[in-house]
Amino acid sequence: MDKYLYLLINIGSIFVPFIASFYPKHPFYKKWKNYFKANLIVALFFILWDVFFTKIGVWGFNDRYLLGIRIYNIPLEEVLFFFCIPYSSVFVYFSLIYLVKTNSLKNSQQFITLFFAICLGFIGLIFWDRLYTSVTFLLTSLFLFYNYFEKTDFSKIYLSYIITLFFFFIVNGILTGSFIDEPVVWYNNRENLRIRIGTIPIEDMFYGFLMIATIIQLFERLNRMDRKKI
Repeated sequence: MDKYLYLLINIGSIFVPFIASFYPKHPFYKKWKNYFKANLIVALFFILWDVFFTKIGVWGFNDRYLLGIRIYNIPLEEVLFFFCIPYSSVFVYFSLIYLVKTNSLKNSQQFITLFFAICLGFIGLIFWDRLYTSVTFLLTSLFLFYNYFEKTDFSKIYLSYIITLFFFFIVNGILTGSFIDEPVVWYNNRENLRIRIGTIPIEDMFYGFLMIATIIQLFERLNRMDRKKI
């Protein structure tokens, strides 16, 4: 049964959002065309990143919890991760558009963006020799700086990600060894800050944010392009 664990985590993470996507008043499924375009483009980048980091030993996978099917050098379940987790996360964002009318982060979101852009860039440069830290923090810093100068409103993205973090700690906690005998995904501590929230490397939080926020931005851009065509 152990070998199905990672697969079941993927299925469990997407099951409720998938069913809820057909809610008649706010049907997310009608946005699938643009969502899956955005997800595919971003996922390809992160999968290539994953393949490279796995190859050089920044992280790796425990065969005990895998089906044994690999694409290049990463498990099938890891590929599915880049589609299942973003789906549930973007669904939370989509839902908040209708559920939240007043966002308390609206007035502070520009400050938050600049603060994290500076801090992550600074830490990424200091720890240049730790690949997971430097690559994740510097890419996220550049992404945030770009959006700061573009005056992008990140208030709903921040709020949705804060909500998503509850599920993130459960899913990533299991993947990194919480509640089970061994981690599904192991990390080479020479390539990160060695700061963990429970069993989760702190870099994972920003890695996840970069992936989700990029998908949301691209998703929204495609939606705006469709509206202009009408």
